[in-house]
Amino acid sequence: MVERKRKILGAPLGNDVHVAGVLRFLRLAEAHGYETEFLGPAAGTEGIVQAVLKYRPDILGLSYRLTPDLVNGLVREVAAGLEKAGLGETILIFGGTPAAAAAAEATGVFQRVFSGLEGIDEIVAYLQGREQEASSQRYADQLLPRLEGKRPYPLLRHHFGLPSLEATLQGVREIAEAKVVDIISIGPDQNAQASFFRPEEMDPLQDGAGGVPLRHPQDLYDLYQASRCGNYPLLRIYSGTRDLLQWAELAVDSINNAWGAIPLCWYSELDGRSDRPLAAALAENLAAMAWYAERGLPVEVNESHHWSLREAPDSVAVVMAYLAALFAKKQGVKHYVAQYMFNTPYGTWYNHDLAKMLAKKELITSLHDDNFRSYTQVRTGLASLDVNLHKAKGQLASSIHLALSLQPDIVHVVGYCEASHAATAADVIESCEIVTGVLQNTIDGLPDLNSEPTIQARKAVLLQEAQQLLAVLHELSEPGVELGSDPQVLVKAIKAGILDAPHLRGSKVALGKVQTQLNDGFCVAVHPETGKAMSEAERLELLLGKKTAVCSSVG
Repeated sequence: MVERKRKILGAPLGNDVHVAGVLRFLRLAEAHGYETEFLGPAAGTEGIVQAVLKYRPDILGLSYRLTPDLVNGLVREVAAGLEKAGLGETILIFGGTPAAAAAAEATGVFQRVFSGLEGIDEIVAYLQGREQEASSQRYADQLLPRLEGKRPYPLLRHHFGLPSLEATLQGVREIAEAKVVDIISIGPDQNAQASFFRPEEMDPLQDGAGGVPLRHPQDLYDLYQASRCGNYPLLRIYSGTRDLLQWAELAVDSINNAWGAIPLCWYSELDGRSDRPLAAALAENLAAMAWYAERGLPVEVNESHHWSLREAPDSVAVVMAYLAALFAKKQGVKHYVAQYMFNTPYGTWYNHDLAKMLAKKELITSLHDDNFRSYTQVRTGLASLDVNLHKAKGQLASSIHLALSLQPDIVHVVGYCEASHAATAADVIESCEIVTGVLQNTIDGLPDLNSEPTIQARKAVLLQEAQQLLAVLHELSEPGVELGSDPQVLVKAIKAGILDAPHLRGSKVALGKVQTQLNDGFCVAVHPETGKAMSEAERLELLLGKKTAVCSSVG
């Protein structure tokens, strides 16, 4: 026997024609298994009563956004009409402005009143019948069930870490109580990232540089406890720039690390964030991925955007997004968080930015099978926000609007104040509320930019160039060894300049000779003598002295 779906009828009170909020609520209810009916604007009391007689809903959702003083009379009129028609047992709920909601609450006839100040989690909890659960049980403490519980909305993540542990603890409490962030990424200072397990090596003059000065395991346990309020956000933390396995064990035990964020090539002698030799760093990074994989925990590989931050050709960034996912899969990772950083390099045009991300996503999703799935995480470019905070708010909103074309599972919100100062708790909350506003306007009917001809044409070029670059990497592999199984291929490719970026000039381990420029809004290699833009095939031919084939194993 098929279980009957519960039914919700939505209607505005009186002559109110504001229906957007009702429709958003009904669409969310549909996503959570309800059958819905919408009465339309200004139906009046008689129209509402007749609709309830016709549709026999389990729940009647009323809304009002006009003069709050009229709410009491309108509500009592509807309640009396329902009672007279023998419909007095119908469950009533209300949604409106905060003032109208307060007036509706005072009537005492509603099971639930929504003022518009609630987070999406609270509305979902009502629809799922979980409002009576303790908050600690209502919010999932693992990434995947948390994702499913909030759909069709993505989870919001934000970085947070102040130069004082006490200020960070207080800020985490404030952020959790605000119920606007699903995942707080704890940012340790540079001393902690490099030397948490070797405190004798720390430089006291660098305490608090770049984040919170974590110095003892108890600090992490305290941060977790500080977050156990409000919407009980997930916590996560950087992998560290060395001692990654020790960091992984501590992070999972102390803060229930939502997923492992691990580099592939970086946090090594390549970028100077640690002095680990590249080959040794690769081995340690892969071991950390395998550690998370063995425990069934999700993994994110911070790789591709590091190349774009150093102005590598877009083709290199696309290939490294694919290789990061491939190496993670080879380490046994089943749940892969794929991060797509937009607006990087700074000045990239929006159409070409989206084309680059679509190319990355197509290559990553080509790896999907029964044992591997990726989850899309989008974010604003680290260096793209203006120091003028009013401009930066607009940039944050527009960046996320574009990124929603990837249909993300997670939105990594970058604080609008990034170019000015480290985000306070208030900055984090405001940035996430800005993004929530974007989501509310775009969750339904977002125009399909992905099929725009210019975007599709650029995406096709990037996919072809990615195959050419992958073909060269295949040639570097030992006979019979699959790409993604031998990290030495990356060491060779970086040394030879096959994988290269202008900011690596002077590196001890990279060639650092490629020159790039933004050419009509995308990042491309240029000839070192003529300054003319080159395709990836031309770049590789100039570098290697031979034409390249096309890799047929992807795409």
